[in-house]
Amino acid sequence: MSEKVIKSEQEWKQELSPEQYQVTRQAGTERAFTGKYWNTKDKGTYNCICCGEPLFSSDTKFDSGTGWPSFYEPVQEGAVATHTDKAYGMVRTEARCAKCDAHLGHVFEDGPVPTGLRYCMNSASLNLKTYRKEIRPWMLGRKPCST
Repeated sequence: MSEKVIKSEQEWKQELSPEQYQVTRQAGTERAFTGKYWNTKDKGTYNCICCGEPLFSSDTKFDSGTGWPSFYEPVQEGAVATHTDKAYGMVRTEARCAKCDAHLGHVFEDGPVPTGLRYCMNSASLNLKTYRKEIRPWMLGRKPCST
């Protein structure tokens, strides 16, 4: 991970949609079953919407039945920072982007093997970079064969 990203609240407001700002900078939560990634099956890497840092791989995404995108581990150690969240009379583990401190969601201990963790994330905090499905010869700078 490179250097921390630090911006003013005004800069964040200019760069993010109102929903993205509310979720990532004010620790908000989108409603269940409304985010664009809760049911996505596309393969790729889920990056932080604020700074672009890779956070989760689609290989670790699973259907938790909660209505939010859920993963059993980050893409690499140190990509996601966790903190105790005592808001709303509950004690939970908050997940934040380690590079820019964006609120991502919460971590629960009811996930699948191998970790037993469920990183329950907000779609508004993520940007999916999909993998290319098929590489054609001209994508590599070569011309296709003619018959």
